[in-house]
Order: sequence, then C-alpha cells, then structure tokens
Amino acid sequence: MRKLLIACALILSMYSCTDRPKEQTYSYSEKTVATDTTSKTSCPYLTTDNKGNTVMSWVKELNDSLAIMCYAISEDMGNTFAKPIEISSSKDIHPHGENLPKIIFKPDGEVIAMWGVSNSNPKSKYSGLVYYSQSFDAGKTWADPIALVRDTSAYDQRYFDMELLPNGEAMVLWLDNRGDKTKEGSTLFCAETNGKNGFQNEKAIGETCCPCCRTDLFIDDKGNVHASYRDIINDSIRDMVQIVSTDGGQTFSSPVRISADNWVINGCPHTGPTETQNKIGMHFAWYTMGGGEGVFYCNSKDLGKTFSQRDSVSTNPSAKHPQITSLPNGNIVIVWDQTVKKGDKFNARIGLQERDPEGKIITTKFVSVEDALAEFAVIKPVDEKNVFVAYKQRNKDKINVIYKIVAL
Repeated sequence: MRKLLIACALILSMYSCTDRPKEQTYSYSEKTVATDTTSKTSCPYLTTDNKGNTVMSWVKELNDSLAIMCYAISEDMGNTFAKPIEISSSKDIHPHGENLPKIIFKPDGEVIAMWGVSNSNPKSKYSGLVYYSQSFDAGKTWADPIALVRDTSAYDQRYFDMELLPNGEAMVLWLDNRGDKTKEGSTLFCAETNGKNGFQNEKAIGETCCPCCRTDLFIDDKGNVHASYRDIINDSIRDMVQIVSTDGGQTFSSPVRISADNWVINGCPHTGPTETQNKIGMHFAWYTMGGGEGVFYCNSKDLGKTFSQRDSVSTNPSAKHPQITSLPNGNIVIVWDQTVKKGDKFNARIGLQERDPEGKIITTKFVSVEDALAEFAVIKPVDEKNVFVAYKQRNKDKINVIYKIVAL
C-alpha cells in the first residue's frame, strides 16, 4: 500500500503547475540537428573538441530497432555546424535521456564515444551495459566497440559520465551491480584511460547508490575530482551526495550530503545531480521531493565540506533533469524540464534560470515553445550574454533534437 501511495503522489504531482518565481516566456529561433527532419533524434549532449570548438552529439533512429550516435562540430560558437559524423560502431545503442551517450576529445587527438545498450536478463529486465569506441583519425574511422567492464559477474552498468583529467587522460564514472549484496543499491565505479589503450584500472569508490539516477563527474580548476550521485542513506533516504578526490582520483573522501532533504522513497526518481564551478566555489542543482518538491540549488565554498542552504529553482513538482553551467563572468545558469498545461493538454517546457556568482536569482524564463513536449535539456556557455541550449522535443508525430542560442 505504501508503494502505491507514493506512486500515486508522484503521478498527481506532475499536474501541479505552481512555480516560484513566476516564469516569463521568450521566443528564440529553433533549429534541428539535421536537415533530415524525418528521422527521430534524441539525447543531445554538448562538449568541446581539442581545438576549442563546440561539439554536439545525439542519437538518430535508423529504424524501429536500430539507432546510431552522431555528432557535429561548430567553429562559430554553435551558430552553424559541419556535416554530421555517424559513429558506425554504435548501432546497438539504447537511447536514454538520463543515461546520455557522450563523446570526449583528448588533447592528443583521440576521440572516444560512449553509450549504453540494453541488457535485459533474468536478474533484472532493466539492466544495461556500457560500450565505447575510439577514433584516432578525427572521426573518419572508428574502432570496434569495447565493453567498459569485462567482468562476467557484472550484468548492469549505466548512468555514466566522462571528463578530461589535467594529464590529458579521460576518466569515467558509472553505476554497477557489483558490490555489497547485503545492501540495496548500486556501486559507484571509476576508471581512466591509459594512452590509446582505453579505460583501465577500474575501482569502486562508493556504495548504496540509487541505481537509476545519472551520476555527475566534474574536474575543478585545481584538478580535484568531484563525483556526485543520489545515495541511499539509512536504507530509505535518497538524497544527493558528493565525494571529492584531491589526488587525481586515487582516493576519495567520504560522501557528504549536498542537502539534507531526507526524501524517503522506495523507488528511483530517474533524475540525477549536476554541478559546476566559478570563482566562489562549487554550485549544484538537483531534484527532490524531500521537504518540498522540484529542482533546488545550493553552493559550497570549501571544496564540498559544507553547503549553503538550498534554494528553489522551480517549485513545480514536475520540474526535473536539471543541468548547470557557469559563464565567463561567474554567473550561473540552470536548465530543466517541467510539465505545463495549455488548455486541456499537458506538455513539457524547458526552463532557464540565471543567477549571479553568489547564487542569487537574476531571471527565470521558459525557452521552448508551449505546444510541444520538451525534455532533457543540456547547456553550454557561448559568452557572458549567451548560452547554447539543446533538448529533445516531441511535437505531434515528430521527435527531434532542437538547439538554439539563448540571449540572457
């Protein structure tokens, strides 16, 4: 009965559209990721190549059972993109907005694409695996896919994140079924590349993680490694925590709660944390239904030892999937998706909020149209006055990745 009541509360909460502060609506020119708008596209991701150019990746459906990862490079800060490149080795990809396929460009010119595949099995029908492929010629050719985990006892790896380390190698973070089976939840693992030899030396760095919320990996300007995830605390509380490594990922601190929300739920919210940095410290955004509902924000000025009191970004209980970034001037920008009602229909829109370097709200607004379902937004700074935003949008029978440059 308790599980049923929780489920009903979650469903009903999606239809409440109360927000603080009041959001304004702005219109921006929308573009799709390809001229072939007949194809379904999803899972946008934004990064930078080894020359400093903006890169956007996404998933393109080939038919009902096959999809492929694509990416394109922009040399003019996202105004235009070169012809998309298909990653031929990724045709078994399982598109998932919370388990985003990602691409990373190492300083030595190597490009690594990583994605999830379905691995339904008797132990868990929702299990997945993670694969990656390497290119050593700027994306012209791609090596055969490699399983991130070779251990045959491992049947579920998902919700990964990748970042470049100061030494030019790449680190990956993911949730794994291996670990202490006397406790509920997944184990947090990490691994690093070793030259052109791919990811090696995997190790567990955290346990009792909520198994269906994305992780977040962030390397700060001092080279410290920050890993955030939704933890399972005292067998029932599912709050966000952070662990920090000051030795390049060799060892990590004990988990510290970003906010003591005390959200008790026997289920997976499917919406993870996000973090960034500016001159005052680290900044975080996340979704919870503990002590309030919606997307919240806080910051830390001491490397994740203590955190400010949380502040609501959007108290609409359907607000979820936040992503955060910092501008060159230190301002913070957060995007998320939330349910909105138009007439007798419910859609979803992308909200955007700018805050000053200390975290004080400057403005909050919608940046997607009213009559479509928009979700899983990602964001990247263009300059102090503009941000690049991309998201999946369903409009009638069309599903496409939309991108735009938004003036703040």
